[in-house]
Amino acid sequence: MKFILGLTGGIGSGKTAATQWFETQGIQVVDADLVAREIVAKGQPALTQIAQSFGEWVLLDNGELDRRALREHIFKDPSARHTLEKITHPAIRLSIIQQLQAATSPYVILVSPLLFETNQHQLTQHTLLIDASEELQIFRASQRDGQNIEQIKNIIAAQMPRAEKQKLANDIVVNDGHLDHLYAHLAPLHQKYLNMAE
Repeated sequence: MKFILGLTGGIGSGKTAATQWFETQGIQVVDADLVAREIVAKGQPALTQIAQSFGEWVLLDNGELDRRALREHIFKDPSARHTLEKITHPAIRLSIIQQLQAATSPYVILVSPLLFETNQHQLTQHTLLIDASEELQIFRASQRDGQNIEQIKNIIAAQMPRAEKQKLANDIVVNDGHLDHLYAHLAPLHQKYLNMAE
């Protein structure tokens, strides 16, 4: 059985910085957000199902998913989210499992902002939470995405509360914003995971 580490954290917590560090150590990473985009790419069965369920208006002229139109539709009609998730969640899960199994590094990381919310942690043996204060999350996300503070606060509010994640995670690294501090925390964990993977 391959050792799979689940890595999560709220918006602006430093998940990307952490996964990039693991990648420099030769550890393969499967990104749930990336998979979620791949499964609705042009020509994918999930996209066909979405168009059949919602109508052709969800497609742009080039045949790709009109994300904005779909997002606005779901915002107005919450039951549509359920329909969409019934199509996308199984496809995402299947693709994640295939990619995790195909990994050849000593262990593999599944990075997902909604690791616990979508039960993706069930695909992993161990979980690592990259944690940061809400002030820092808001500051980082606003610097990075150019989103306004209100939008970021809404995203944080929609995610599982930090305290809940802290209870569920096996390991927690508090990221204070200094990359060298983050890497200093990650290095011993990497050794631990290598040992666990043997």
